[in-house]
Amino acid sequence: MTETTCPVTRITTATGDPAWLATGYTLVRDLFSDPRLGRAHRTPDTAARLGESAFSGGPIGNFDTELEDHARMRALLQPHFSPKRMRELRPRVETITARLLDDMAEQGSPADLQAALALPLPLLVICELLGVPYADRDQFRDWVDAVGHVTDRAKVEQGVAELFEYCQKLVRDKRNSPGDDVVSRLCAVADATDDEIATHAMVLLFAGHETSAVQIGVGVRMLLENPSQWQLLHRNPDLVADAAEELLRACDASSLPRYARADLTVEGAEITEGDLVLLGIASANHDPSRFTDPGRLDITRQEAPHFLFGYGPRYCLGAPLARIELQVAFAQLVARFPTMTLAVDSSALTERDDIFTGGLTALPVQW
Repeated sequence: MTETTCPVTRITTATGDPAWLATGYTLVRDLFSDPRLGRAHRTPDTAARLGESAFSGGPIGNFDTELEDHARMRALLQPHFSPKRMRELRPRVETITARLLDDMAEQGSPADLQAALALPLPLLVICELLGVPYADRDQFRDWVDAVGHVTDRAKVEQGVAELFEYCQKLVRDKRNSPGDDVVSRLCAVADATDDEIATHAMVLLFAGHETSAVQIGVGVRMLLENPSQWQLLHRNPDLVADAAEELLRACDASSLPRYARADLTVEGAEITEGDLVLLGIASANHDPSRFTDPGRLDITRQEAPHFLFGYGPRYCLGAPLARIELQVAFAQLVARFPTMTLAVDSSALTERDDIFTGGLTALPVQW
């Protein structure tokens, strides 16, 4: 699909379905908070789609109860992902990161940073947070790839079924032997059913590590492609929080799907109930009216907040966790490997196009 300079444009998705693409910082911000847009569809089998992925390809949830279901989900999960709880988790993230970098250093240069750090760090953290045995990590990678696949519906359905079955067993185990983890604490909620908890656990296991894994790899790539920024962060480690936000803003983010819950008019476009509306995150995060020279990476940037984690009532619950993982990863990398460079030409790096989150297939580095 091709973005245009028009605020709302009729386009065709990769699946051949029609959609509206909304662009620009102000419009995307406003549409994030518009209650007339949601993730559910009155007739999901006939809804326009982006692809076959379970979480981004088409509609999610029950149209009639979507708003109530969303409010309950946030009420159940938000306390477990509060900034305070995530700050308490930070020392553990630092320990895990240090151990992974120890292993990478011991194996020697060059190394694949995607395999050595970007993939295992978020997976280790989310498994520990939810009380999932890390020994199951390889199976999780297979399920994540299946659930996020953009073209193979049979593979997606099988992945969802197997991951949900695993999460149901996890809930049963936690009810019998609770621990100090999110799933155990959800099991202690009086009216939370096993299937409800298993559904939340399934989404968290996917979203809680896949996005961070992608962003760590993409962020390191951007820093290494801009060595002056890498060295600036090395000299000024206090910039790490700003650097993480700038790297999130600057990445090539996918558009987020929404469905019109009612007829509405947006910037002169007549949108009908059920229409697919795509929120152009990359456009918003590169809007020159909000960001000076938006195509330039500047880890000292102090401008408008980005929308990679969403905005308003659907702001990502896992944002505090993702920020800690990114900050810790970038901080330890530049401190321990100040001379790190790409081990191949940047043009040789490839990104995955089979799952909706994308991400690098590998990130060869040397030091």
